[in-house]
Amino acid sequence: MTTLQRYLVRQLAAGIAASVLVLLLVSLGGVFADLVSEVARGRIPAPLLFSQLGLRIVVFLPLVLPLALFIGLILAIGRLYRDSEMAVLAALGQGPRQLLAPIAVVGLPVVVLVGLVSLWLGPLAERVARQSIDDAHRSFLVVGLDAGRFVGLPGGNGVVFVGELSPDGRQFRRLFVQRERDGRVDVVTAVEGEMFVAEGGRFLRLRDGFRAEGVPGRADFRLQRFEVNELRLPDVESRNRDPLAGRPSLALLAADATPRARAEFHYRIGVPLFALALLLLALPLAHSPPRQARYGRLIVAVLAYVFGMNLLVLGKAWLGAGQVPEWAGLWWLHLPLFLLAVVLLVREGRMPAPRPAAGGATA
Repeated sequence: MTTLQRYLVRQLAAGIAASVLVLLLVSLGGVFADLVSEVARGRIPAPLLFSQLGLRIVVFLPLVLPLALFIGLILAIGRLYRDSEMAVLAALGQGPRQLLAPIAVVGLPVVVLVGLVSLWLGPLAERVARQSIDDAHRSFLVVGLDAGRFVGLPGGNGVVFVGELSPDGRQFRRLFVQRERDGRVDVVTAVEGEMFVAEGGRFLRLRDGFRAEGVPGRADFRLQRFEVNELRLPDVESRNRDPLAGRPSLALLAADATPRARAEFHYRIGVPLFALALLLLALPLAHSPPRQARYGRLIVAVLAYVFGMNLLVLGKAWLGAGQVPEWAGLWWLHLPLFLLAVVLLVREGRMPAPRPAAGGATA
């Protein structure tokens, strides 16, 4: 690699790195606010906030990295045009096509990373995030219950107190639970018990305890003693998330896979292909006169990304609904993009013919 190519690689890499950093910080703020809202609603236990934040960022990487790649290349190449460095390269016989090799060196690893995250790492992070939340809802320790302290139940409709907890947080001793429902108060005590999950809900299996139920201020309380009693805890408000998002990519191609599953696979393949198309489009779209506004092309880049990503999401929905045949996949979007990129690259790479000198000698 020549000195010029190393210089161009550094400039392009710096632009992409800056874009990735800025977009990740913006995404981090949005994801953090969303997770705090879910914690407040009881969907996610508070101790899992930061682990869920890291996993959720991994899930969002296939959306962030293509935009960061596109914006970073346009900003870096646009600076070369704005500072007349491209004019100097053209004077040396180095046209825009000389940027293709540095762009490939910097951009292709990002495209490979997008494919890796989209096909493997993102679904894995989604599965780990869901499994950790499910496991947390089966343990008193993770949901924030400490021995010897009163803790509110999810939804704010009761309190629970335990005297002792096992190391895994599923077995306990000296339990006190107070719940309110429709104006009635339900108080349960037990010597010992355990938490378990069955039939889509969370239950407490209590042993050797008492239960009192009634309306405060009235004398018709009911008191009963039990040897074993199972008490259902309030259901945790769940978020509607795509069940296919965490499924392994190869499982989406099984013989019994539904059209929605196959559409999900086409979408995961389509994201890195879309990033590759943006990589090829960056060079012609970044071409700008020296005195043009710095961020004029940036607006075009963001709009192009939003338009293309929306078409990817719509194409996924159309495939899942059977409105687009499976053999067509998302190629109706990728092929025109690649064709447009090739046409623009060929047009961009043409060097202007030298003008004859004025007043030159005639033969």
